[in-house]
Amino acid sequence: MMSRESSEFDVLNGSLGNLRVEESSSSSAQNDGNASGNGGGLQVTNFTEIVDDVTLHFQIICLSKQIYAWIGCNSAKFGHLYAAAPTRPTNTASVTCLLGGASDNTGSGIARRLVLKTGLNIILACNIPKNSPMLEVNAERKLVEKLTYLGYAKPKSNGLSL
Repeated sequence: MMSRESSEFDVLNGSLGNLRVEESSSSSAQNDGNASGNGGGLQVTNFTEIVDDVTLHFQIICLSKQIYAWIGCNSAKFGHLYAAAPTRPTNTASVTCLLGGASDNTGSGIARRLVLKTGLNIILACNIPKNSPMLEVNAERKLVEKLTYLGYAKPKSNGLSL
C-alpha cells in the first residue's frame, strides 16, 4: 500500500514540476516580461498605479485562452466578479455577473471591452466604487496599457479612443 501512495505522489510531483509559472511584480516604472516569451505557461503580473490621488492595484493572470484580471481601489477587497466571452457570429461580447449585485454594473463594461480588444475570455474582479465613471475609465486605460505591453491587447489604431 505504501508503494502505491509513493508512486501517486511521484506522479503528482512530476506533473507539478512541468507547470511553468512566471511572476513579475512591478510599478509603472518597472518592466514586466513579454507575453510572447512565456512559452504557453501561466503569467502573473501585479502592479499599482496612483491616479488622481487614488491607489489602484492590479493583478493579471494570463492563461492560453483566458485572462483573469483584478482591479482593487484603495484596498485588497475582491469586489464584483464578471465573466465575459466573445459571441459569434456577430463579433460582440457577452457578460454576466458571477458575484455581486446586479444593480451595480461597475466593471461589466470593462470586461466587455477587454473581450473586444483581446478576443479572449475574460474573468474580471473589480471593486471600483459605484458612481465613479472617471475612476473606472482610468482603471481600464491602465489595464489595457499593460495588456497591450504584455502582447494580449491590440494597440489602438485609427485614433480610436478607449
